[in-house]
Amino acid sequence: MARVKLTDVKKVYGKDTVAVSDFNLDIADKEFIVFVGPSGCGKSTTLRMIAGLEEISGGTVEIDGVVVNDLQPRDRDIAMVFQNYALYPHLTVFENMAFSLRLKKIPQKIVYEKVTQAAEILGITEYLTRKPRALSGGQRQRVAIGRAMVRDSKIFLMDEPLSNLDAKLRNQMRAEIILLRQKINTTFIYVTHDQTEAMTLGDRIVIMKDGFIQQVGTPTEVFEMPVNVFVAEFIGAPKMNIFKTDLVLENGKYYVTPFGAKIQITGKKGEMLKEKGVESRKILLGVRPEHFILSNEHDKKAIPCKISVNEMMGSELHIHGVEPDGESIVVRIPTITLEDDRRKTLTMGNTIYVTFESKVMHLFDDDTERNILL
Repeated sequence: MARVKLTDVKKVYGKDTVAVSDFNLDIADKEFIVFVGPSGCGKSTTLRMIAGLEEISGGTVEIDGVVVNDLQPRDRDIAMVFQNYALYPHLTVFENMAFSLRLKKIPQKIVYEKVTQAAEILGITEYLTRKPRALSGGQRQRVAIGRAMVRDSKIFLMDEPLSNLDAKLRNQMRAEIILLRQKINTTFIYVTHDQTEAMTLGDRIVIMKDGFIQQVGTPTEVFEMPVNVFVAEFIGAPKMNIFKTDLVLENGKYYVTPFGAKIQITGKKGEMLKEKGVESRKILLGVRPEHFILSNEHDKKAIPCKISVNEMMGSELHIHGVEPDGESIVVRIPTITLEDDRRKTLTMGNTIYVTFESKVMHLFDDDTERNILL
């Protein structure tokens, strides 16, 4: 078992610099949890408190029901992978991976078996006699992961392990971490600022801002029902479009009226508004770039948008535009279904018309920025 529970955990530097506050989370055995958020949000500090590398200012950290606040890192049965690999440059790959086992005076035969088994899983067997300087960034990161693997720890802690790699290597290593998780099947706590890593790796995601948890949920939950505007804009790329508009209740039906268009809210979201008894009000309307649909000027639901930038991304176009009131709009358009004649109109200076269905809307309170459906 490797259950981790954090209760009212707090970290204060000096007298009044609060890095983490009111952090409460229950991590199940063999769960893959990802802490994600912008730089300075407290995610790495929280991980280091779990590891014992940072002193806890308040609250408790439990591992398998035992409070570990006062335990040294070596006594917490954890393994940690750092952003900068932290390999000994004068030792070979084998010696780096075996280092912690030799400190524990594990018999040489068992050390050899553990290191070679981990190296085989990670595909670095041929590099065991090399030193770190002779390896690429991705190979060094595999060594760092292998060094953690051989310890057979209850918990794997990973602090932005892919941030020093280029885009291609990051994609490759993400896939390898998913496969690694299936092979060693232990509890993972992973820190990243990259929302793509969070969405692809985590069973659940913990989204943080300014030392506070904003939302905890599965990738699907935080994408489809963000609790506030911060989460809505942080998860998804390009970020969600947010517009000030009106929510109108008219003859028992709900509408939004962005930029002169009038779009009815039907289906589940319309029913939820009715159940909550929501009245007409000012709101923030969120629409993801991929959820816009190309329309035409005769559609009463369409929003005119003058193209300012057209980014060709291969499988899709990212259209940056400005609507008549000066608000910016970003629209993602798949290229596979785009006819040549239509593509030729998607040039800078031209005006396109876009709309969206009610099921993709996100509705936030104009003052609190909280999701009004939650």
